[in-house]
Amino acid sequence: MTFSFSSPQTIHFGRGQSQQAAAIAAGYGKTALLVHGANADRVQWLMKSCADAGLMTKTISCKSEPSLQAIEQALVQLGGFHPSVVVAVGGGSVMDFAKTLAALIPCDGSPIEYLEIVGTGRLLEHEPIPMIALPTTAGTGAEVTKNAVISVPERGLKVSLRDPRMIPQVAIVDPDLMQGAPKHVALCAGLDAITQVIEPYLSVKANPMTDALCLAAIPVGVRALRDVVEQDCPEGWDALAWVSTCGGLTLANAGLGAVHGFAGVIGGKTNAPHGEVCGALLPPVLESHLRHAEKGTDIHARLTWVMGHFDVYFGQAQKNAGLAGLRQWSIEMGLRGLNEIGLLTENHSEVAAAAATASSMKGNPFPLSENELMQILQAAK
Repeated sequence: MTFSFSSPQTIHFGRGQSQQAAAIAAGYGKTALLVHGANADRVQWLMKSCADAGLMTKTISCKSEPSLQAIEQALVQLGGFHPSVVVAVGGGSVMDFAKTLAALIPCDGSPIEYLEIVGTGRLLEHEPIPMIALPTTAGTGAEVTKNAVISVPERGLKVSLRDPRMIPQVAIVDPDLMQGAPKHVALCAGLDAITQVIEPYLSVKANPMTDALCLAAIPVGVRALRDVVEQDCPEGWDALAWVSTCGGLTLANAGLGAVHGFAGVIGGKTNAPHGEVCGALLPPVLESHLRHAEKGTDIHARLTWVMGHFDVYFGQAQKNAGLAGLRQWSIEMGLRGLNEIGLLTENHSEVAAAAATASSMKGNPFPLSENELMQILQAAK
């Protein structure tokens, strides 16, 4: 048995842990770049803490999913500022924006050169700037992953900047920063979180370390999803925050599957929230797996175990009712299908072809024909 497992140097988990962020940042030096979302008021507490800790800070806002143009503009805006540490507070987009800046500020090349697919995949010549990640959504797990997703709108694509050294040095996962999120944000993030512990568990690259995390996190995530979306329940947020971090750790080490193979392509075409795309695709992808899995195989046992949890929490404990129940509940909570988010039926063939070659598809437990990929898209519409 051989495998590798990558993770941050330190994960601080729990309510109130975010209050030590400035002190940790000060341990890296005297200057900090603070990356936040659209509303700077939400990080005033951290800016004050950094000032009290003796840090000189610059701030930069990530107002939407990071694009290549936004990265280029940010690097110009920073004007050669080379901070001792990058501190990110926000959702997955903020995390990806910050990781990209931390990686590219020390480098001399044009940002596009370092991107996969649209660039040359040029390697980072220098170590990224140390980073501290404070997620405000329980979904992407980007605080513990080694890549950043960047949109290239003129190409209709989302691609990655990827390097093992891009994993933040410190992840501070504090549910106090997450609770109270708008219902639709909580729904999309929560569906992403459970997808990202299910796909690594079913991946052809799963290993004993990722299995241990997935086995612990899947039942917790499926149970917590309702509590978070329907009730904004504190205990549910605590649980889902932990599941999200597990998802980041497992996808970074075992890969994903068809849901994410599709999601990157569809996100590039529609700019729909990533978690919403995942939520629409998860049931039909799992149904596709079930059609392929032979009884008595390991993957069939894994799928049956996963389905059992959906049956309990979304299928009124009726066997094989869970996926339909999850789909119906998600729609009732406001999830849109692929048609509603802007994916036209006439684009299905193009999307299927692009998804077939996506890096996430390499972890899928079964090879899927173009016809099967089209069936999944049709079922998720």
